[in-house]
Amino acid sequence: MKDTIFIKGAWENNLKNVSLSIPKFKLVVLTGPSGSGKSTLAMDTLQRECQRQYLDSMGMMADAISKPKVESIRGLSPSISVGQHVTNRNPRSTVGTVTDIYMYIRFIFARLGEQVCSSCNGSIPPSFEPTGVLTAEDQEIEAQSISCPHCGEVQEKLGMLHFSFNKPEGACETCSGLGHVASINEAMVFNPELSLRDGGVASLKGVHRDIQMRILVAAGKHYGFDFDPDLPLKNYSDIQRDLLFYGVESEEFKRHYPNVKPAAGTKFEGVIPGLWRRYKEKDGDSGSKEKEGSFFHEQLCPDCHGARLKKEVLLVQVANATISDISEWSLEDVFEWTKSLQTELPQDGLQLVEPIFQDMLTRLQRLIDVGLGYLSLNRQTVSLSGGETQRLRLATLLGSALTGVLYILDEPTTGLHAKDTVGLIRVLQELRDLGNTVLVIEHDVEMMRAADHIIDIGPGAGVNGGTVVGEGTIEDLMSSELSVTGTYLREESFPPPTRVRRKGNGQNIVIQQAQLRNVDIPTVSIPLGCLVSVTGVSGSGKSTLVFDILAQGSPKAHEQTGCKEITGLEHVGDIVIFDQSPMGRVQRSNVATYTDMFTHLRKLFAGLPEAKERKLTTKHFSFNSPGGRCETCQGLGVLSVDMNFLPDLEVKCTDCKGKRFTEEVLQVKYEGYSISDLLNMSVEESLPILKSEKKISVMIEMLCEVGLGYLQWGQSVKTLSGGEGQRIRLAKVLSKPSKNHTLYLLDEPTTGLHPTDIKQLHSLLNRLVDAGNTVIVVEHSLELIRESDWVIDIGPEGGLAGGKLIAEGTPEQVAEVPISHTGKYLKRILTEVL
Repeated sequence: MKDTIFIKGAWENNLKNVSLSIPKFKLVVLTGPSGSGKSTLAMDTLQRECQRQYLDSMGMMADAISKPKVESIRGLSPSISVGQHVTNRNPRSTVGTVTDIYMYIRFIFARLGEQVCSSCNGSIPPSFEPTGVLTAEDQEIEAQSISCPHCGEVQEKLGMLHFSFNKPEGACETCSGLGHVASINEAMVFNPELSLRDGGVASLKGVHRDIQMRILVAAGKHYGFDFDPDLPLKNYSDIQRDLLFYGVESEEFKRHYPNVKPAAGTKFEGVIPGLWRRYKEKDGDSGSKEKEGSFFHEQLCPDCHGARLKKEVLLVQVANATISDISEWSLEDVFEWTKSLQTELPQDGLQLVEPIFQDMLTRLQRLIDVGLGYLSLNRQTVSLSGGETQRLRLATLLGSALTGVLYILDEPTTGLHAKDTVGLIRVLQELRDLGNTVLVIEHDVEMMRAADHIIDIGPGAGVNGGTVVGEGTIEDLMSSELSVTGTYLREESFPPPTRVRRKGNGQNIVIQQAQLRNVDIPTVSIPLGCLVSVTGVSGSGKSTLVFDILAQGSPKAHEQTGCKEITGLEHVGDIVIFDQSPMGRVQRSNVATYTDMFTHLRKLFAGLPEAKERKLTTKHFSFNSPGGRCETCQGLGVLSVDMNFLPDLEVKCTDCKGKRFTEEVLQVKYEGYSISDLLNMSVEESLPILKSEKKISVMIEMLCEVGLGYLQWGQSVKTLSGGEGQRIRLAKVLSKPSKNHTLYLLDEPTTGLHPTDIKQLHSLLNRLVDAGNTVIVVEHSLELIRESDWVIDIGPEGGLAGGKLIAEGTPEQVAEVPISHTGKYLKRILTEVL
């Protein structure tokens, strides 16, 4: 038991009484089709039981985490799951701050920086005074002063605090260290033609607006004037306007009534102060409603120009670079600069930074190894993709030196080029060699080859999955008749077929002089009527070219975004974009409502004889409106319990037992199933029941075809990955085919897909092309790239070393280009057998 984790009788979600043993201190890959039960086994069973037992051993509230449906798990270790969800939405959090590399840079600048004299602008060299090692803030040292060797002026010596944009000593005073300043866009907030009641103030809505109107009317009476909520804003007097805009406690309003104090029930905050308060409470969080509603203008800070620090701090240099320069460089460039310090610094200076030098280089190397070398230190963490966030955390974990830990990773190769997968595998093996168990949920064949042990779950998705169909090495899977992964690998071992590439319809989209961010391409041509893959390493500029330049193009525009000219768009009727953006944070939106299937389902139930007898309408079959829903949980089926220091806990509603509706509504049944029963079913399970309903069955079949038959209809869209969300949108579009030539742009549609599911996705994309459309995918999956008609490869590297057109042509032509990283791996997959 010391070297093995034993799971006995796991039956969470679709798992079918699974029993297996997982070797410890190994790199273990858990694979299988999408929805087969991999995440259920790793996250919902293994990880949850690890957390529960750990909390229980510390005498904490172990019942806050429900026991997974499993008979027993023995041999557990403390576990850390490294998922793809961005949890830190603080705009002050950057790649530099979360990795501590920026702290090392501040240490170097505080010790070795050449200050500029505020009096004569002369350079003040560092003193190279010996100090101790870097402490938590080495920062709390007393203020020191230095003298200018040129004019003798005494001034403050800049320490670590001064190089931090999160401390008042260093933060630019104009933008408080955010790098941008905000101002309220009054034209978006106030509509002078409308009254307050009719929506004249965009930030006041619904019940909140009604409450504020009552306070405003009461305030008017208290001060001796009428405040009419039905009066258009353009007809307001100065007093009424100042009250609405700035509130009773503002200087603007007080000047009208200097001697009258506000009374209870009249303290209206003011629309503008209220907006500022909410903005500051969220600290400028990019997800805030105010910013989504365009209530604020954001622009680069006029003083620091986005550098976040005070002017005198930005003048300090080490090895001919300022801290602002270094923050904008890629991590690869920072790595090279740090190494160069060894030759450029005098021996006295080197001794000062020696305590942190090796640690800093090691951290930078790990980030480069996991394929993040193109990121800059000042890149906000909130702007990172799920895969980037996961790999950033993974590289940080390596520095913790923990041993005996179970690490569970959810598809860490997401968004990673085959070239970078090699570095990621090296990092995972390093984590294993420290004495940890690394369990990876993964579909990547290279990751499987590197694994010490593979567990294949299947054979299908949803109800057709949930069993172990293969275990052991990659060779063991290939010899297993039941293993879906093994079947795919066996097929790959046969000589490759002769592929016929489509030539297109003879027309092209041509982008001239594409120059945006790191992209610098004189001309690139995209054939229409083809399946086109845009490839390259992470950060090379693929998404910038496709989504920020091409997608923003218009055949009628005089000026195009990010390029001089785009020709050929007149041959395209519509542009449809499928990106990896989240489907929303609204708890009420689920798979059924998002696909519009629920509208048809409600009509179906409302038309049944039993419903008509009870006088139930479509409204009663909605869990979003009062009538037929359970009012205890308001149709959600769950109640949220505030756990204080732990995440909120969701428990099944005590009244409806999770069924969402009243007993009367649940008694209405179609083919023996209530509307709640259908919401709790998977998409695939519901097909035989609803096959006769044409409008519903078309959507069900399409969701199954895009590999999402395992999703539950009632599953919240908040729980879906970016890849799942993208394929749901794809299914919606495919169920309503367009009548004219459409250009479909997809961002890594293979995310989270097993190689067998990629085949299915490829056939769907082929259907779109064969119907006379053009499909462009930004992609890393070699399985999909090799099936494309045309490949556009950008690189050669990421960040500033990328953005160039490296190769274009058929996959076979790109495979022959020596400097193309994609070509190198394409050549192997096109010609080699496993």
